[in-house]
Amino acid sequence: MDRKEKEEVVAKLKEGLGRAYGTFVVDYQGLNVEALTKLRRELTTADIEFQVVKNRLLLIACQDTQTAILKDYIVGPCALAITYDDVITPAKVLTKFSQDYEALKVKIGQVNGRIIELPAIKRLAELPSREVLLAQLIFSLSRVPISFLGTLSEMLRRLVNVLEAIKRHKA
Repeated sequence: MDRKEKEEVVAKLKEGLGRAYGTFVVDYQGLNVEALTKLRRELTTADIEFQVVKNRLLLIACQDTQTAILKDYIVGPCALAITYDDVITPAKVLTKFSQDYEALKVKIGQVNGRIIELPAIKRLAELPSREVLLAQLIFSLSRVPISFLGTLSEMLRRLVNVLEAIKRHKA
């Protein structure tokens, strides 16, 4: 690449890293082209960018972004998985893929400016997807008014029973 192409790559990468919610650094050395293509396809399907960039260019691009905290881990051949909203999906895809293909190693990640190491990434991968978590939250929140109404109606029922008992006692 000539200097102009490198500047364009750095600018595009810096823009992506600036708005990224989460970033994962992986070591892809040892993956064949077929496996790497399969990984790219799975990540792209989940709206996750996957880029193999020279480390020097990556280090320049990540300056003044949340990904800058990963600069010590950008050593040797590495690729970047960038997500803009959901960090559970890339954790799931990368963890599953690293189990299927031992050559892929998830090095480290960052979520919203905080480093997450491999054990935390594996725990993220075990979580249900964002949609499932939102559905569970909505279900839980919908139960609150129902329980509240049940409590109110029970209190009214008890009041009516007490008034009925008083009425029978006086009669």
